[in-house]
Amino acid sequence: MNSAAQVIERRLKNLESHLEQENPVLLKSVQSFRQLDKVAYRLGMLDHTQSFATQIPWWPLISILGTFSAGKSTFINNYLQFTLQRTGNQAVDDKFTVVCFSKEQTRHALPGVALDSDPRFPFYRISKEIDLVAEGEGQRIDSYLQLKTCPTEALRGKIIIDSPGFDADAQRTSTLRITDHIIDLSDLVLVFFDARHPEPGAMRDTLDHLVSRTISRPDSGKFLYILNQIDTTAREDNPEEVVAAWQRALGERGLTAGRFFTIYNPEASVPIDNVELRRRYETKCKADLSEIHARMHEVEIERAYRIVGALEKTARDIKEKAVPLLEDTLKSWRQRTIWGDITVFGLLILALLGLSVRAGYWQGMAFAPPWLENFQVGSIPFYTAAAGVVLIVLSLHFLMRTLAAHSLERRLNKEAEALGLRGSLVEALRRNTKPWRSIFSTSPVGWGRSSRKKVEQVLQDTDTYVQTLNDKFTNPSGENLADVQMEAPAEATEAEETKTDSA
Repeated sequence: MNSAAQVIERRLKNLESHLEQENPVLLKSVQSFRQLDKVAYRLGMLDHTQSFATQIPWWPLISILGTFSAGKSTFINNYLQFTLQRTGNQAVDDKFTVVCFSKEQTRHALPGVALDSDPRFPFYRISKEIDLVAEGEGQRIDSYLQLKTCPTEALRGKIIIDSPGFDADAQRTSTLRITDHIIDLSDLVLVFFDARHPEPGAMRDTLDHLVSRTISRPDSGKFLYILNQIDTTAREDNPEEVVAAWQRALGERGLTAGRFFTIYNPEASVPIDNVELRRRYETKCKADLSEIHARMHEVEIERAYRIVGALEKTARDIKEKAVPLLEDTLKSWRQRTIWGDITVFGLLILALLGLSVRAGYWQGMAFAPPWLENFQVGSIPFYTAAAGVVLIVLSLHFLMRTLAAHSLERRLNKEAEALGLRGSLVEALRRNTKPWRSIFSTSPVGWGRSSRKKVEQVLQDTDTYVQTLNDKFTNPSGENLADVQMEAPAEATEAEETKTDSA
């Protein structure tokens, strides 16, 4: 095992060690990902420095997005019951802050490189993504990210990301790129707006990005829209109109999913003299905060189901998308190679025929060049010429194979991206078009009985995992299954695999 493969193996072992302590229900799913890795290695979709298990986030992730001074940091401090983030009416933090649990009572603030270089966090190698947006900006990763630790138990087993003010002009493009990245990874997204801004139209760009671009997502239900600091509207003649204005602004952008909440921080609220009005505000705020906190607490359950779903999707993608796409591409490759051979050799024969006619090598229908008498069967010149012809034919044939394969790579890449496939099907194609592979082979390299069996077994295991999660979190049977863990997936022994592969 080379050093790069050892790195991925250590990452998987660290992941297993973490899950054993934090979420043992998911521990066995790592083994299932390992089985899919073996199949992908054989197919050529992954090399031994990669794993499907490292391509998805394993830690429940909550993102806090919104405009400057919308009360995001105050909300986080209140939830954690720990003064972690700076608060204020101005922009007090212009970085994405990843907040994670630590047993140490002293909080720590670490630079962005701690996130960019650690594969356990959702911003692993995000500097490369930033470079794609603005060349050279990836080197300034510390100006975009920071890591903070907190000993609050409410944070154990999950990660919270506090974003900079969304309406920032500086570094805006890179900020949006990172925002989209964390939205894709997150299990729950809290979008904050400031009730002190009476005109939501002034936030058009923010609303467009945080609302219009998310309503069509299949996971739009993970977005909670929060109008914060609603206590400041208590002195309005018609405070309900402020809420209605924001709801209309969201509705105009097509919002049909996600919840809309109105909250404020009771510890720093504006005094409300009217007792009845204060009671209404307090009751509504308490109910909304309770629901928001409940969703934040349940994010671990949602992540567990998402991981099992990702496992099943990866297995189905290999079986139902990657392999059929590779088979279709190989069929096209065979056809292009054969037609290339026919075209090249046909043109070559016509060219030689034309040259021989011009040279006067034909006597009627008889081919009688003066040098033919030296090429008697069994003579050295005959064997030399025959070997040369064979070498030319083979060279042209393998050239056609290579050109045909290259001509399909771009199309294969686009089709794989359109299907959302992970791994490199181009590398799998190259493995199948090596010179020693027959163009008439019907099955892709590595897709034998053993590989199909592994994928089928993983699909069966995902059903078991879902049932185990149901028993743990919903307990439909009514039995005491609080300590239930996933059953170990069935795995073929090495001897069985070798025997099956040889078959």
